[in-house]
Amino acid sequence: MSDSELDLTLDAAELTAALVDIPSVSGDEKVLADLVEQALRTLPHLTVDRYGNNVVARTHLGRAERVVLAGHLDTVPIADNVPSRLDENGVLWGCGTTDMKSGVAVQLRIAATVPEPNRDLTFVFYDQEEVAADLNGLGKVAEAHPDWLAGDFAVLLEPSDAEVEGGCQGTLRVLLRTTGERAHSARSWMGSNAIHAAAPILAKLAAYEPRRPVIDGLEYHEGLNAVRIEGGVANNVIPDACTVTVNFRYAPDRTPAEAMAHVEEVFADCGVAEFVIDDSSGGALPGLSHPAAAAFMEAVGGKAMPKFGWTDVSRFSALGVPAVNYGPGDALLAHKVDERVDTKAILHCEERLRAWLTS
Repeated sequence: MSDSELDLTLDAAELTAALVDIPSVSGDEKVLADLVEQALRTLPHLTVDRYGNNVVARTHLGRAERVVLAGHLDTVPIADNVPSRLDENGVLWGCGTTDMKSGVAVQLRIAATVPEPNRDLTFVFYDQEEVAADLNGLGKVAEAHPDWLAGDFAVLLEPSDAEVEGGCQGTLRVLLRTTGERAHSARSWMGSNAIHAAAPILAKLAAYEPRRPVIDGLEYHEGLNAVRIEGGVANNVIPDACTVTVNFRYAPDRTPAEAMAHVEEVFADCGVAEFVIDDSSGGALPGLSHPAAAAFMEAVGGKAMPKFGWTDVSRFSALGVPAVNYGPGDALLAHKVDERVDTKAILHCEERLRAWLTS
C-alpha cells in the first residue's frame, strides 16, 4: 500500500495495521483524515462531507432506517509503539490498535464492501476524542452540522471486547467548599478549622449507598466519591478554607440537572458553604428497546452490558439517537505501552456488523 492512500481491499486486521502506522496523535490527525476522505470519495455509493479533520460519509438509498457508525481517528501520544507489530499468535501490537483504529478499520471495510445495506448508513470519523471535551470533533460536527449525524440508531466502535455496551453513565464533578477562620495553631480555639468542617462530607460519602437502577434490562451502578481534598495555609495556621472534590458517576436515567440536585440533597446538612460544578457530561440511555437495536443484538450475539464510564454515545443521545458501544479490543489495554488487539476479534466484529447490515 502506498503511504499516500488507504487500500480498502485489505481485510480489517491488515487495514488496522496500516492505520496504526500512520501517526495521528490528538491535534495531528490531518494526514489520516485526508487519507480517509480520499478513500471514501472513490466509493460511488457514498456522499462525503468534511468539517475540519472530521469526515462524514452517507448512503442515500431511501431505507426505512438510518444507522450511524462512528469512531475517532486520534490516539494518545505514541510511546515507542509505532509502527505496528504482528506476533506469531495473530496479535497486533501498537498505539491505537485497541483504541480505536481497529474499530475505524471495521468502519472503513463496511463502507467499502456493503454498497447496498439493508439500512441507510452514516460513517463518522472524527478527531480529538482523547483530549479536552471542548476540542472533540464529534461535538463540533454536532454543533455545526447536526443533520449529518441524524439517525435512528448509532454504534460507536470503541473497544468493548466485541460485547455490546449500552449507553453510558454521566459524570459530574463538584467542588464542595467549607469555610472557617484563620488563627495561630498554638491558639486554635481563636479560629475555626475549615478542614475539620469537611468531616461531615467525608462521613456522608463513606456511608453513601449507591443506586443500582435497571434500564432496558441493564443494571447500572452509580458511585459518589471524593477524588481530591485541598486545604491548609501553613503548618502553624488554622485553615479558613477547604475544598472536597466529589465525582458522581450516575445512571443515564438522570439528567445532569437531576444529578446536581442529588449531590446538593446528599450534602444538604453537611455545612457546605458553596457547591461549584467543575465538570459535567450527561449520560446516554442504551436504547436497546429500539427495533434497530434488537436486530443489532440478534446479529452480533452475546449479552448486552451496561457501560460503566462516559463515551461519545452521550453526544448521540443528546441528538435523540440511541447508541451503543461495540468494537474489537480490550478497553483495559487502551493507552498502554503494550496496547494490542487480537486480529481474530477485529475480523469477528467486521463479520458481525456485515451480517447485521446485509441480512
